[in-house]
Formats: sequence, structure tokens, C-alpha cells
Amino acid sequence: MGSVEECMDAAVRVARAAGQVVLEAVKQEKHVSTKSTPTDLVTEADRLVEELIISTLRESFPSHRFIGEESCAAGEPCVLTDSPTWIIDPIDGTCNFVHSFPMVAVSIGFAVKKELEFGVIYHCFEETLYTARKGHGAFCNGLRLQVSKEKDVSKALILTEIGAKRDPETLALFLGNMEKLLRAPAHGVRIIGSSTLALCQVAAGAADAYYQFGLHCWDMAAAAIIIREAGGVVMDTSGGPLDLMSRRIVAAASQEVAGFIVQQLKPIGYERDDCGERHAVR
Repeated sequence: MGSVEECMDAAVRVARAAGQVVLEAVKQEKHVSTKSTPTDLVTEADRLVEELIISTLRESFPSHRFIGEESCAAGEPCVLTDSPTWIIDPIDGTCNFVHSFPMVAVSIGFAVKKELEFGVIYHCFEETLYTARKGHGAFCNGLRLQVSKEKDVSKALILTEIGAKRDPETLALFLGNMEKLLRAPAHGVRIIGSSTLALCQVAAGAADAYYQFGLHCWDMAAAAIIIREAGGVVMDTSGGPLDLMSRRIVAAASQEVAGFIVQQLKPIGYERDDCGERHAVR
């Protein structure tokens, strides 16, 4: 199977290579289509980059399993088993990528027995590498990351994402949740269009919290362990343990800020990753 260290080294190499492919693709004409909703975008580059990552890793680790965002075309359920599993988002921030808005990342998480072992996130435009391995700390380009440790939500900068569903009921819930946090009053709420990079900002201490309903396991896997290893907390929006298949998350620099956010949020319903028909395990 290869040691965790060998797997992580391979993840770093392929993330950097994939990031360079993304940077080149930004300069070219983009062929865009949609998936679940008109705002759920996919490009040829998403598919090509995912295939590059999976084929490269499979050469070295043929017994491993893979969960990739664009593998949904196969229509099989997305299931996290005890087997060593790579959880891959080839281009996080596809809408940003389409518009050349510079918040785009390659994200690779790795789990064994359903427990995250490491995460690698490559910020393509800035050529910045975020990494973390369980028990070994979190780093950005080799420099150790540390969350802000902010405990007072009235001094917090909070990040979130809108999600793909834009029906009136969902938008009302989304805006209502944001209003509650702005009335806390938090310093501010920001949307940058890349959940993985938003979570990395929490790990780096540039933001104090992040919450979202509607993201996927590949949006959370690598970033969750990066935040934990940077000293932050990651949990379900109910306040319980994070469930990678739940499509919801609260991450924060402290238990106090995370707990406050959990108390404010009204849930937005999304089908779990592991019971839908769209996502594939390969």
C-alpha cells in the first residue's frame, strides 16, 4: 500500500503538477457545462485534471480507492470504506476558474479506516501549498500554520459559501443565517468561491471561522485535517463530530466561536454524498 509518508509525498507532487495544468487551462478557452443546477459548473479541465491525479496515483497505489468530484459521471454511490481512500477535488472554485477569479485550488485528502491521515491543497494562482499530516502539524509552503485562537465572535471574520441551490427557500435560509452572524455582530462575513481555500484561511489565522451547507466530501477532507493540525476545531453544523458525507461543516479557531455559530444556524437540507446517485467511487 505504501506508507502514509510515501502517499503524502506523492500527493504533493501530483497536486503541484495538476496546479500547473490548471494555470495553463485558465489562459485557454473554457468549455463549460452544468451538473446538478445551472450554477453547478464543470469544465473539460475539471475532468482532465481529475484523470491526471487519479491515473498518476493509481500507478503507485493500485489497491487504493478513489473518490473524485468528476467521477460522478459513472453514477455510482460515493462510499467511504475502511480501505485507503483518496478524496479529490481537481478544481475547487470552478466558477472562479471560469472567470479567472484567482481563488482556485487542487485538493487531495487521504483517509484510512475512515480517518483522515493527511491533506494537500494547492492554491493554483498563488502557487501556495497547504499541507497537514495527522499528528505532525499544518504548514503553508513549509511554514507552520496556527489558527487565530479568537474566542469572541464579535471580533471574528467568518467565511462561507452560497452553495449550488438558489431556490427562494434555500436563499432565505442562507441569508437568514448570515444575518444572524452579522447581528452578533461579527466583524464581517466573506464569500471567496473556494471552500478549500476559505478553510485554509481559517487554518492560517487570516479568518476565524467557516460554515457551509451543501459542500461535498472532497471540499472538506483535505482542509479538515489542515485546520485540526493548525489547532482549530472542525465539527458538524449540529455541534457533533464532523461527518465527511454530511455535506455540512463548521470550522473555527476556537470551540467558543464554533459553538456560537452552531447555535445560530438553521439547517439547509442537502442529500448526503453517500446516499445519492451522482457520485462515484473508483
